[in-house]
Amino acid sequence: MRVHLVDGTYELFRHFYAVPSHRRSDGQEVAATRAVLGSVLGLLAQGATHVGVATDHVIESFRNDLWPGYKDGSGIDVHLKAQFPLLEDALEAMGVHVWAMVEDEADDALASAAAVAAGDERVEEVLVCTPDKDLAQCVGDKVVQLDRRHGMRYDAAAVEAKFGVAPASIPDYLALVGDSADGFPGLAGWGAKSAAAVLRRYRHLEAIPSAAGQWEVSVRNSPQLAATLAAQRDRALLFRTLATLRSDCPVGTVDEWRWRGPTGAFEAVCERLDAPELAGRARATFAAAATRGRQGAGG
Repeated sequence: MRVHLVDGTYELFRHFYAVPSHRRSDGQEVAATRAVLGSVLGLLAQGATHVGVATDHVIESFRNDLWPGYKDGSGIDVHLKAQFPLLEDALEAMGVHVWAMVEDEADDALASAAAVAAGDERVEEVLVCTPDKDLAQCVGDKVVQLDRRHGMRYDAAAVEAKFGVAPASIPDYLALVGDSADGFPGLAGWGAKSAAAVLRRYRHLEAIPSAAGQWEVSVRNSPQLAATLAAQRDRALLFRTLATLRSDCPVGTVDEWRWRGPTGAFEAVCERLDAPELAGRARATFAAAATRGRQGAGG
C-alpha cells in the first residue's frame, strides 16, 4: 500500500499563478480550485488509493505567537485566499480526505500523517507530495518527498545531496540560514555551505561548540560564525522551533484516507465551478480504480 499526502496550500498557490483566470457569474475566482481538483484526480488516475490533502484554512498559526515576523497571510491576493474554503469543500465532495488546519499549519498535518502512515505495517511507502523544504525533515525509512511538478523523488540520501545535511538536521539548517517563505531570517553570516558543513559534523545546534577553535570542521569565517551563534543561540533555537513540524496533530488513520469515489454532492460542486467535466472524470477514475481492485483481488 502507498499513501499520498498532498500539500494543498502549495498546489493552490502554484495553480493560481499558473492557469488562466476563470470567474463565475457572481465574480468568484475558481480557476486554481478547478486545477487542483484536476491534479488530484490525475494522482488518483495514476493508481493512488489512500490520499490526504492538507490546507492552511487559516494562514496564521501558533508560530505567529512565537515570532512576530512569521508569515501571516498579508499580501496574499484576495482571489487566492478566498479559494481555500472553496477547495476544501470541493475536495471533500470529491471524497478526498482533507485536513483544513487552523491552529497548526498544513505542513504539520502532512508531517503528522506521514508519521501515522509510516507506523502502519501495511504501508510500504509514504509519498509527501510537495517541494517545500520544510517537509524534507520527514523523509526517511518509508517516507519520501515527491516533487510532482518536476518528477523528482527525494529519499534520505537525496535530501542530504540537496541540502548537505540529513533530514533530521533540516530544522537546525533552516534555523541558521533562515526561511524567507516563512518569515524568519536565520543568523547573520550563516549561509547554506557553512550551515551544511557544520551540521554534517554536529547534526544539531546544541552540539556545535561555542568557540571556533573547538570546531572539528574547517569553515570559512568560522570565528565570526561561532561568535554569532554563541551570542544568538537562543534565537537560533527559537528559529529551529519555528522550522520543526509537529507530528502529533489529529489526522485520523490510514483507512480513513482511502478514496471511495466522489460523493453525491460532487456533481453540483462541479456545476458551481463551471467544470461539469470534472464530475465525469471523477466517476470514470473511480470506476477504473474499482476495476483494478477486482483484477488485483482475482490475481
